[in-house]
Amino acid sequence: MEDYSIDKYSDTLIVESISRFARNTKDLLSLIEQLEEKGVKFVSQKENIDTSTPNGKFMLTIFGAVAQLERDYLLQRQKEGIAIAKAKGKYRGRKAIEIDEKKFQRLYKEWKSEKLSSKHFMLDLGIKPNTFYRRVAEFETSLEQNKKAH
Repeated sequence: MEDYSIDKYSDTLIVESISRFARNTKDLLSLIEQLEEKGVKFVSQKENIDTSTPNGKFMLTIFGAVAQLERDYLLQRQKEGIAIAKAKGKYRGRKAIEIDEKKFQRLYKEWKSEKLSSKHFMLDLGIKPNTFYRRVAEFETSLEQNKKAH
């Protein structure tokens, strides 16, 4: 519920478009139900829908389903395009964040011995939590594989 405004005089939620209000039909209907329970009307400017009428409620469901269908098609076409680009060798994804491996190994030992917090580990390397935990998992997997090999 990012792109919306509330009419102060009549408890009406006004949104630019249904697609900006909810990502799928289930969420849309759930949010509308929550609004109705609180006595708030819903109005979508783009689709010209007012849920205070039976016709508006019907159109809301239809437009919500169409918006979800459009989003699903978009995601499907995106996946297909990426697959084609990968097959042609033109898609490699985002470049991996470069980390000084020796520094990482030193900090990893300190972190494992609880001399260093994960927060300070991330700050020292200049990485975010997702990258940190992914790199730790990769490093630990490589350690396990090296132990099995020896």
